[in-house]
Amino acid sequence: MTTTHETATTATAETETLLEALATQRFFLRHTVRDLTDEQAGRRTTASELCLGGLIKHVATVESAWMDFVVDGTDTVATGGGNWEEQFRMLAGETLADVLAGYEEAARRTEEIVRGLSDLGVSRPLPEAPWFKPGERWSARRVLIHILAETAQHAGHADIIRESLDGAKTMG
Repeated sequence: MTTTHETATTATAETETLLEALATQRFFLRHTVRDLTDEQAGRRTTASELCLGGLIKHVATVESAWMDFVVDGTDTVATGGGNWEEQFRMLAGETLADVLAGYEEAARRTEEIVRGLSDLGVSRPLPEAPWFKPGERWSARRVLIHILAETAQHAGHADIIRESLDGAKTMG
């Protein structure tokens, strides 16, 4: 028989495991921009429109939108949360330090929200959007896995962009 304490301990262990995996991917993404100037962080180095600072802005924006969804079911995840193209580049007056501070704040908020949930399985209906199945619901667990996957994917993009910029690699 499973006790309430065992269930709570398992849920806490799952939460901490997911947050630890996300923290690892965040580290790789942040590590990719080590020792860069603002100009370098905003430079495109591949055929893609992506730059390192823009990737971090995008990941922070998406993570914040998904946490809004977890908290109150907002439609921000369907709309992209603002000017989509501006998320992927550093704009005049933006600094890498500011972008990293915004990402740190998004990460802190995510961890606070997730640790405050009593059940990662509680789900909400996804908003109507062409990329979501009609009537689909996502739990906080599914959202966290999505944020983890998106962060890992963009950390890989960042590694390629950084290597194209100056030969530095995130690992190796």
